[in-house]
Amino acid sequence: MAGHTIAIRPIFATTLAKVASVSTRHIRLTVILCVVVISGSFAAAGLLQFRLETANANRQAAFFEAKRAHDVAAMVSETLSRQRKIGRQFATGEIFTLPPDVSAITVSDALGKVSAAIGEPIAMSGIAGLAVDQPVVIGGRGSATVVFRQGIDIIAVRFHPLVPPGVLNHLEIASASGATIAGAPINGGTIAAAVPAWPLKVLVPRENPDALNAWYGTLPLYVFVILGPALVGAWLAAVFVREFERRAKASEAIRNLRSTRPAEARLLVRLANAERAAIESQRSKSEFIAHMSHELRTPLNAVIGFAEVIERGFYGPVGHKKYIEYAHDIGMAGRALHTKVGDILEFADIEAGRYPLKPERFDLVDVVESCVDESAGRAFSRQITLNLLPSDASPVFADPMAVRRILTNLLSNALTYTPDGGRITVTISEDAGAIAVAVADSGSGFSDSERAAAGKAFRRFQRAGVSTGTGLGLAIVVALARRMGGALRLESEQGHGTSAELRLPKAQDH
Repeated sequence: MAGHTIAIRPIFATTLAKVASVSTRHIRLTVILCVVVISGSFAAAGLLQFRLETANANRQAAFFEAKRAHDVAAMVSETLSRQRKIGRQFATGEIFTLPPDVSAITVSDALGKVSAAIGEPIAMSGIAGLAVDQPVVIGGRGSATVVFRQGIDIIAVRFHPLVPPGVLNHLEIASASGATIAGAPINGGTIAAAVPAWPLKVLVPRENPDALNAWYGTLPLYVFVILGPALVGAWLAAVFVREFERRAKASEAIRNLRSTRPAEARLLVRLANAERAAIESQRSKSEFIAHMSHELRTPLNAVIGFAEVIERGFYGPVGHKKYIEYAHDIGMAGRALHTKVGDILEFADIEAGRYPLKPERFDLVDVVESCVDESAGRAFSRQITLNLLPSDASPVFADPMAVRRILTNLLSNALTYTPDGGRITVTISEDAGAIAVAVADSGSGFSDSERAAAGKAFRRFQRAGVSTGTGLGLAIVVALARRMGGALRLESEQGHGTSAELRLPKAQDH
């Protein structure tokens, strides 16, 4: 026996070592399997508990529904007995007026011939014969009629209500034949309670929705109990795996450095320093942009504002008209510099992914018409014909402000490079699930080398008599179009104008 124990232990230990080795080599797969098993265990436990609690809630609901059915049956029996007593008193001449809850009493023989009646008439010919052997209860709209035999007389009493209206919620009072006397028919499983001394029964549903709704309200707690620990475990597993892999990579890098030759080690160190310097440079660039956004624009706003104060003479005459010209030039230069600084900072934000985009569904035609209207004055002053060809509604899914910025830049470029008296045409079309807006001008166009460089930052194309900006207009257009899932296509031939087409994803119908 001892020999078998000694032989089994090494095999068991070897198996455990192999399993541990495989788990260590595939740490991510191991963690995922563990998280799945743990989540499945929590889900199974929650499902079992949920079934048990549901069964318990159904049992409690059935118990209370059965008790309610017997209580209503006793109430109905008491009401019918009281109405039968009133009918007998009228038949024997003990009462001559109707109680408040009784609308009619009729006395007849077995053939339906009426001998006495009070209140609204009751047709006895059709019901007198039914009550010869046993009492009969007939339901009506808001009332009930009880018909019974008293000696040779048949007495019918019509009254209301059989039970208070609030009692009829999820409840049916039916005759022995199954006809509904009061309430509404109940579908599904029911619990029945016989009405004592009367051929009636009270039916209630075996599962009361009102009783189960309170239990269903606790479902979020079960979801939290199941998903909460599983999500926390998954998050902790991801943290531990990341830390484990980071330390494993560091250890592997140290081992590799120790095993490499000095020249290779120095090269690896230089590469690591270069990577660290690049990361530091990117961080410094982001900090510089955030800092200069305030440091540059604030004094420029002050320069522009004070130049306008001097130019307009808010505090009295300047003294010499040259000062007014200089103030005007200062304001113009400040505004131009403010625009260029704004373009640079905007492009930097787009590159860094800080430019906010809020895609939504909107009609591209409305935005294009607005941009064309804004550029109409500049085109008119230079006698440039600016046309927007008519188009149907073109719904797109993009950021309206970014699209407006793109179209403004495209129209501005077209107006800049189109000579006086030229033509600019804007068209909107649909193609292959996308909406395209094209701005075509009759300007000088671009050469092949210029067209290849278009869209790159700070690339400007000099033309005679044309004042260019920072060279960021098309770069901003291309960057914004890509971030929205669109594209910009530029077609141009030197001396024959340029066509810039913006393609945006079409909004899907829901």
